[in-house]
Amino acid sequence: MRYKNCLFAALSILMVATLAPTPVAAEVSVSNLFTDHMVLQRDVPVVVWGKASGGEQVSIVLADKTETTKADNDGRWQVKLPPLKVGSGPHKLVIEASNRIEINDILIGEVWVCSGQSNMAFAVSSANDPDLESLSANFPQIRIISVPQIGSQTPLDNFQGKWETVTPETVKSFSAVGYFFGRQLHQTLNVPIGLIDTAWGGSACEAWVPREVLEEAGEYQELLAKWDDAAKAYDPAAVAQRYERQLTAWKLAMAKALQDKKPVPRRPRPPRNILTGQHRPANLFNGVLNPIVGYGIRGAIWYQGEHNSGRAYQYRNLFPLMIDTWRKRWNQGDFSFYWVSLADFQDEVAEPVGSSWAELREAQTLVMSKLPNTGEAIITDLGESHDIHPRNKQDVAKRLARWALAKDYGIELVYRSPLYKSYETKGNRIVVTFDHVGGGLDTFDVREVRGFAIAGEDKKFVNASARIVGQNQVEVWSDAITAPVSVRYAWAQNPICNLQNKEHLPVTPFRTDSWDGITKGVVK
Repeated sequence: MRYKNCLFAALSILMVATLAPTPVAAEVSVSNLFTDHMVLQRDVPVVVWGKASGGEQVSIVLADKTETTKADNDGRWQVKLPPLKVGSGPHKLVIEASNRIEINDILIGEVWVCSGQSNMAFAVSSANDPDLESLSANFPQIRIISVPQIGSQTPLDNFQGKWETVTPETVKSFSAVGYFFGRQLHQTLNVPIGLIDTAWGGSACEAWVPREVLEEAGEYQELLAKWDDAAKAYDPAAVAQRYERQLTAWKLAMAKALQDKKPVPRRPRPPRNILTGQHRPANLFNGVLNPIVGYGIRGAIWYQGEHNSGRAYQYRNLFPLMIDTWRKRWNQGDFSFYWVSLADFQDEVAEPVGSSWAELREAQTLVMSKLPNTGEAIITDLGESHDIHPRNKQDVAKRLARWALAKDYGIELVYRSPLYKSYETKGNRIVVTFDHVGGGLDTFDVREVRGFAIAGEDKKFVNASARIVGQNQVEVWSDAITAPVSVRYAWAQNPICNLQNKEHLPVTPFRTDSWDGITKGVVK
């Protein structure tokens, strides 16, 4: 009997031990930036990060270099490996802890972030000659990856995505400006190129800046308060109910239209949660950019500004704040940052008027004097008046590539548009001097210089005549203005202008005055 009781007790203990929950170690993982076919930035330390069990030892091997670390209490780990040279590889990255991860076909080259709003997100399949561009997209050494569009007020540390080689199929949905930019670099430098697409159509600049940075800056309280009020007022249930009512009304209207053999009304769009969208401050920095911050890059290209044009004066500080914040968070110094100035858009206006787009272009240009390693591509000759998305993304990318090839890779070529330097009044005329004229000033389409306006002390601008009077000077006048005090060039949404250098880079829009613009004081 005693033996049976002992046996029963032993079996009971064994059963309890078997059924009792036991701690399960988390498998080591790595950020989705690190996948097969990735490109690592040459000549900078390789930072790799991921997750494991708290306190677990993690071993990382890349190109015969080994580093070990321990995951912190939250399970996060990070290592820094020595820089690698272009031309080596393909390499293999091995990560080991309780499990083993092997990442293959890794190239060493040049990595660029491609960001902004819809004109950067604009795909190869929608650009000029999409069929030809896709057919010729056989570049095994150009690798691309896109970060999904997720807006968040909380910083995310990973995303769903993977690196792919450029093929006729993979390139179609990728950023046209990004791809054409990367292709130009690859064909010129003959090195692997990695492109990371983070663009989100319609995005606001403030969405790319962390909330705490905006708060600390001290000049965005009204903008933040507007969104705080919107968050408090947002009622998902009420929004859903309203949509259901719209849908019911549409179904009835559709049925009647079919019965009457009339055009069917458009189906109402499902509601979007503005709180997780691309306009709310910090959303895109947290949801789209943060997961890639720290990855080795050469620089970033940017195409955005349309959404902020109504707050152009605010953009003067907001845009450089964004760039500076990215650089600080990346911890890779003042990496190169090049952007596209706004294209010409909307109907041409015959007489000089105030323009929010002109003021936004000015805000963009001013950043070059505030931050190092920055530059802009001027495209006032590439826009389409009735389409905010110009299809000629090839030339846009080439103008960005000029900046990178000259400034980052030491290639001698004209890389920037002529820029206003100074002016001198001579009687009823003003002589404007330009920097960066390349082979000299010139015009396109017609020989007559177009795009200038002139004003006296009354600040009333009129269209002006102009002529090139030297390699880097233009004389401007109007018979209606006897004592001119200010000159403006290409100062309109869609300016009628044609001044360029002999390398076909348009003159940067400018004004010589500092009179208040129409967006001064607009902050939300």
